[in-house]
Amino acid sequence: MDGSQTLAGFRAKFRVDELLVAKTPAWSWSVRPGQATLGCGVLSLNRHAAQFSEVTAAEMADLSGLLGKLERAVQSAFGYDRINYLMLMMVDHQVHFHVIPRYAASRQFAGLEWVDPGWPAFPALTEQQHDRQADILALIHQELQAACTD
Repeated sequence: MDGSQTLAGFRAKFRVDELLVAKTPAWSWSVRPGQATLGCGVLSLNRHAAQFSEVTAAEMADLSGLLGKLERAVQSAFGYDRINYLMLMMVDHQVHFHVIPRYAASRQFAGLEWVDPGWPAFPALTEQQHDRQADILALIHQELQAACTD
């Protein structure tokens, strides 16, 4: 599989365009389809790169600006206690981070209780809280987009 196919497959799998919260020339921040904790996201490079060492200095500078926006928005929307950035790339060979807000206590959102079952240790990434709620990703997406404009 070539780089453009890998990138297209990654973007389709994580529904990057559908769940996009913010985008810069180099990076996309989208809601993660599987919500391990409330407000999980995916931060992905907009071009194909299989290794972190392939990211340019300009792309790293661009990432820095987006991280501030992301952290302020997630804090405003959901009040996380810590935030984890996990770059695993074992299955998806595209430079990306899983953004996992961490919570010491449960949160309420959209009439649902959200917990962080891994707190204070490693996040439980296999958790997909409230995945049977058809509109939950759209509601999280809307909340984060609104928080980006504050």
